[in-house]
Amino acid sequence: MNRHFTFCSNLIIEALKNNSRVAQSMKVLVTGGAGFIGSHLVDLLVERGDEVIIFDNMSSGRAEFFAHHGENVQFVEGDLLDLDAVKAAMDGIDLVFHLAANPDIRLGTRVTDTDLKQGTIATYNVLESMRCADVKNIAFASSSVVYGEASEMPTPETYGPLFPISLYGASKLGSEALITSWVGTFGLKAWLFRFANIVGARGTHGVIFDFIHKLKADPTRLEVLGNGRQEKSYMEVIDCARAMVHLTESTNDQVNCFNLGTHDTCSVRRIAEIVVEETGFENVSIEYTGGDRGWAGDVPKTMLDPSALFDQGFTPNYDSEGAIRHTASTLIQEIGLP
Repeated sequence: MNRHFTFCSNLIIEALKNNSRVAQSMKVLVTGGAGFIGSHLVDLLVERGDEVIIFDNMSSGRAEFFAHHGENVQFVEGDLLDLDAVKAAMDGIDLVFHLAANPDIRLGTRVTDTDLKQGTIATYNVLESMRCADVKNIAFASSSVVYGEASEMPTPETYGPLFPISLYGASKLGSEALITSWVGTFGLKAWLFRFANIVGARGTHGVIFDFIHKLKADPTRLEVLGNGRQEKSYMEVIDCARAMVHLTESTNDQVNCFNLGTHDTCSVRRIAEIVVEETGFENVSIEYTGGDRGWAGDVPKTMLDPSALFDQGFTPNYDSEGAIRHTASTLIQEIGLP
């Protein structure tokens, strides 16, 4: 046989192996799949034809977020702190999307072991269960908070050293380290997604959600924590889910680390103005509590560099302000106003 033909054939076979995740449907476990971001990811995975198992303790997840899939998804109500339950859910899994975590950063300032348990220890249990079941692929929902108060903005994935200033950020960075250690020790392949502030439909927490509820209680006044100058990158939730799916299909290194966000930012002051505009309420007094951050551990300004994501051929549908306005309009309909 012609050696050139044989060489080319081997290259094609290897390429097919590397892209086998895309060429055929997979059995995918989504921790936190009943939650805000997870349920949107489940929508895309079902649409792609994957067999999807949701593992969620329903502390912030909602059955109505995935009920429309009927028997197309399998739901396991369980706690990631229960190692045996996690191991039982791992049978035959091709890829784990590990999204489950404490969704309330501020809670960690009051109950200080929250992020340790629901973040770091939960991630250990996922990884150990994967090792026992010989599951080799994990995609992890990390966060921009791992960068702490970064001196370089826009902040690239290569920025360091990393000094998070919140317990939530410490947990995310610790989980990243556990995952990369499992890659080096046990041969896993990993995707680490450092999220901007994710907003959108089905939101159950966050600044837009809080503002709408405050205005629902008192349409004449809106209290804003801090001075309103806090400024961050935002990403619409379906864009976020699309980006995760896109990157697990298009990248294939042992460790694939990406910022998920947009090229711009939006201030809390502007978010307050947009939410008031979308409610249609008039003569609302926007009042600020003062200080450069909303709570202990809040990073006053973040701006991610999403160039690596965009270089993979991904384009978000919304910029930061567009995502915020879309979210405000959507959540107002979901929450309802007087």
